[in-house]
Amino acid sequence: MATVLAAGRRHSVACRDDGTAVAAGNDRAGECDVLAWSGLVAVAAANVHSARNTGRSHTIGLRADGTVIATGWDRDGQTNVSDWSEIAAVAAGWRTTLGLRTDGSTVAVGRTAEGQCDVNTWREVVSIACGDWHSVAVRSDGRALATGNNQRGQASIGGWRNLVGVSAGYMHTVGLRDGGTVVATGENGWSQCDVAQWSCATAVAAGSYHTVALREDGRVCAVGDNRFGQCDVQAWTGVTAIAAGSTHTLGLLLDGTIVAAGNNDDKQCDVSTWRLHRG
Repeated sequence: MATVLAAGRRHSVACRDDGTAVAAGNDRAGECDVLAWSGLVAVAAANVHSARNTGRSHTIGLRADGTVIATGWDRDGQTNVSDWSEIAAVAAGWRTTLGLRTDGSTVAVGRTAEGQCDVNTWREVVSIACGDWHSVAVRSDGRALATGNNQRGQASIGGWRNLVGVSAGYMHTVGLRDGGTVVATGENGWSQCDVAQWSCATAVAAGSYHTVALREDGRVCAVGDNRFGQCDVQAWTGVTAIAAGSTHTLGLLLDGTIVAAGNNDDKQCDVSTWRLHRG
């Protein structure tokens, strides 16, 4: 499923069904400059941790023809994606952009200091995600791949099996199994990895210190840091997609509208007027 909804450090972005994009939140690096984009099928927003000295971010758009567009912070060349082609999915981390090619191989640009861009040998990949300093993927056989910083064990996922999806937070990684159960590893200071009891999940999303899952009944559950109310999603119903930013959470409803919870200091939760379905 294409990622039509994304949440970054201090901004939110979405892809409408007519291929255009909309964004809200902090635009200090141009990460919200997406109104001229067209032909999109997916978006990604760089999600960095919530330290006060962070904030600049970047946004990635995947076009229907397999090419990629980017805007925002480019300190390490993380927006240098104009020559990419035959891309099926995109992911954005702190100073890193990851692309999944249609042949199952992967490509990355951006910061390399922690090894998060060392993905050129990956093959048979079906799902990708970027954290702050690590990159992860799921192969077609349900096994996991990871590279980059492993300070909190966030890249120790080689033993995971039967995966269909994956998401990466600041220093934790979350995996979705084919039976709807969820697994997580890494930093757990806010209980963001306490997902062992979850079931019937169809999607997962990792923020800086919180984890969110979409259930098959359209409801949403969350664990972890809730200082900004980013885990206050239990009342949501009819949700079809989710995204977790640094300190906010987004949900796409059946009618194409968006709900949001969490930090709104930069207006990243001002999404109530968005309509992704344009008849």
